[in-house]
Amino acid sequence: MKKYEGMFIFKADLSKDDLEKTTGQVKDIISKHKGSMADVKEWGKQRLAFPIKKYKEGIYYLVNFHIDTDAISKLKRVFSLNESILRVLITKI
Repeated sequence: MKKYEGMFIFKADLSKDDLEKTTGQVKDIISKHKGSMADVKEWGKQRLAFPIKKYKEGIYYLVNFHIDTDAISKLKRVFSLNESILRVLITKI
């Protein structure tokens, strides 16, 4: 298992309940693909450098996790289908 860092940008208009539900889904998806969470940091609401899907602000989360390399493409696909997630960047560290 390799260590990865994921930067998630969620829609800024999500309620606290919806945000908790979506972050829970992220954790569940990583666990489902036999990964383990190392650290989650909330960066809060920040202005985007350019609009993404007509949103000018987003809620940033930085997630460190361990997972097999072949599961990364599957994770990216699943995260791209989630309406609450504006953008995901996953990098190997």
